[in-house]
Amino acid sequence: MSTVPMPSLLIELGTEELPVQALPGLAQALFDGVLSALERRGIAVERDGARPLYTPRRLAVLLPGVAAEQPQQASEVFGPYVNIALDADGQPTKALQGFAAKAGVEWTALERASDAKGERFVHRSVTPGAKTATLLPEVLRESIAAMPIPKPMRWGDHEYAFARPVLWLVLLLGKDVVEAEVFGVRADRMSRGHRFLHDKQVWLSTPADYIDSMRGAKVLVDPQERRQRIVEQVESAAAAAGGRARIDAGNLDQVACLVEWPHAVSCTFEEEFLAVPQEALVATMEANQKFFPVLDGDGRLGAHFIGIANIEPKDDSEIRKGYERVIRPRFADAKFFFVEDMKQGLASMNAGLSTVTYQAKLGTVADKVARVAALAEAIAPQVGVDPALARRAAELSKADLQSRLVNEFPELQGIAGRHYAMQDAVLADLGHEQRVAIAEAIDQAWQPRFAADAIAPSKLGRVLAIAERLDTLAGGFAAGLKPTGNKDPFALRRNALGLARTMIEGDLPLSLRGLVAAAVEGVGPVAVGKGDERACADADEIYDFIIERLRSYYADKDVPVQHFNAVAELKPSSLVDFGRRLAAIGSFASLPGAEALAAANKRIGNILRKVDEPVPDVVAGALLHEPAEIALAEAVEAACADTDAALAQGEYADVLARLAQLRPQVDAFFDGVMVNVDDEAVRRNRLALLKRLAARLGSVAAIEHLSV
Repeated sequence: MSTVPMPSLLIELGTEELPVQALPGLAQALFDGVLSALERRGIAVERDGARPLYTPRRLAVLLPGVAAEQPQQASEVFGPYVNIALDADGQPTKALQGFAAKAGVEWTALERASDAKGERFVHRSVTPGAKTATLLPEVLRESIAAMPIPKPMRWGDHEYAFARPVLWLVLLLGKDVVEAEVFGVRADRMSRGHRFLHDKQVWLSTPADYIDSMRGAKVLVDPQERRQRIVEQVESAAAAAGGRARIDAGNLDQVACLVEWPHAVSCTFEEEFLAVPQEALVATMEANQKFFPVLDGDGRLGAHFIGIANIEPKDDSEIRKGYERVIRPRFADAKFFFVEDMKQGLASMNAGLSTVTYQAKLGTVADKVARVAALAEAIAPQVGVDPALARRAAELSKADLQSRLVNEFPELQGIAGRHYAMQDAVLADLGHEQRVAIAEAIDQAWQPRFAADAIAPSKLGRVLAIAERLDTLAGGFAAGLKPTGNKDPFALRRNALGLARTMIEGDLPLSLRGLVAAAVEGVGPVAVGKGDERACADADEIYDFIIERLRSYYADKDVPVQHFNAVAELKPSSLVDFGRRLAAIGSFASLPGAEALAAANKRIGNILRKVDEPVPDVVAGALLHEPAEIALAEAVEAACADTDAALAQGEYADVLARLAQLRPQVDAFFDGVMVNVDDEAVRRNRLALLKRLAARLGSVAAIEHLSV
């Protein structure tokens, strides 16, 4: 049976230049809105190849196939029951006559249906589905109305509001223009070419021609095609300059939203600016000007960069001059800030921290630095780091917050401090290796800076990163700054995850509970409420807060939530230990007897919770009578003896693998032994056996969470 091909659909909303940051979201919202509106109306859509398209001057939805009409609309309306609808002579009552009139039919045309209450009249009808072309204007208006416009603007002398003024509208279903109007603009098949390279209307015969027709008009409507063209041109230009391009994904996304027909222009700047920390120059090029830096083979910045123009001139020289002219003052400012900061020195910057309030209840930034230094000094010997070196690094870790360079480029916190520490006299008494270690740790203390960032690579950097985040959490909780909903003014969630990641990925078996307690003690009691009352943060609450952040961390690593809950219930002090237990329970869960043992442990827990009397800690062999309980007691003692050393050494997978061998004895016990017998001594002894078994089964994790 042949299938009638579905016509393709194109919607293009032409505008003035749209906001760069909002552009992808606006395009996706329009696309999602159109699909949802069509779906609600029962109109089938071919999704393979469907995608949002956009440029700075247009939002478009291209669907390769859309049903030409809705399916038939079946209607079923129930009326009165027969005993109410018909009188004693079988004639229609007023109730039935009214129902038939409302349905627009004679009462004899009604059908009957039965339900639990009896037989009743029903009107069934089938109406043809509406044509898609008829519904599209409503679909479009509905989709536009649902778009999240951050700052709607008005234009002309009407009340229309959108992200930017709307200039044209294309609405094609197959080869036909659909009559529609939005924002006072009527739909047709005429798009617009590139503002400078093809400043004229573009005839679109069908939606299938859209991408190619616009490409011919010097407009790349597919954002992926623009991105790919930018990458290819930038890489080629960088190679021609003798280097390789630094292509930051965020910068690439923004540049792709700025141009319709990208054209790479290779530029240079004076080499004297390379004396400035390259991170400052890179930040200027990427954040302020949307240029692409060129690096050498060792990752060092060279005196070249690549700009992306939205025109394709015969001669790039004038564009190049403009790009080089606009970057020079920014570089000159960065150089001035750096030189002045070097004159000031880290010691002077550090002294200035005592005049900067960190938080009203928590003192100055200098106070925070002192607390972090004490924590770093305490943590250092636990991970094989010189405590004096850790204190020295921590004491300088925030000095650059007082620098001119960081004031201009906040994202250089830590990075600027590293450069200053390498050249400042404040560390002149140290050897080169120690100086480098401190300088790098000042930078690494901020890692991870964002979700995908790596943790600090050096042990000293990790010590500072942990100490910094511990103090932030303890201070934040003490000052009543705990996150609520989507509000987290002190980024405590991010700090908690960064702390946890540093411990786990750095393989640092530190006591999280002990460190949190030390941080809480370091912050001390702070004012609460309006009176003189003072209180410390709750260390247990902070511990739980950190553990909760690990839920999504391990979920991203495909760890089942049941496994996470099983380990979290034990509240391991070390997060490295937490990870080992998770790995072990993952292996255990794959064993044949794992689920049965988990269910048995759950059953044991339920039994013990219902016991009102004290349960002995020791199993009395003389009170074991049944063969199944004797066998279980012997098996449990043997398993405990076999796993004591492995448990102490954290070899949890071996522990659980050995315990999995207890399944036959456990099954036999529950099949053949009554626990709650009348004999008190025997009953308590059997409870003691179950208590002993449960303690060892739950020594690695609360395995009952694995029971479905």
